[in-house]
Amino acid sequence: MSLRQRIEDKLTAAFSPERLAVIDESHLHAGHQPDMTGTGETHMRVKIVAAAFSGMNRLARHRSVTELLRPELDAGLHALAIEPAAPGEAVLW
Repeated sequence: MSLRQRIEDKLTAAFSPERLAVIDESHLHAGHQPDMTGTGETHMRVKIVAAAFSGMNRLARHRSVTELLRPELDAGLHALAIEPAAPGEAVLW
């Protein structure tokens, strides 16, 4: 199973999102470091809309996603961009 799929599965189970996109942006970071070729799953972007984020500030939302995905970060995920929103909030996607 790919890292992208594992992240999607975990987010779906934990937050029951209305909308979710997990995007592998690794190719955009090729060459940033000697071992980054752009071919691995090293940089991910999470766009998520979930009722679980209602009443949470931006920092709390980011922390909840980061803590859920801590095992992936510890295992080598280099960067994780998070765009969390509650239902009804404006999103650019």
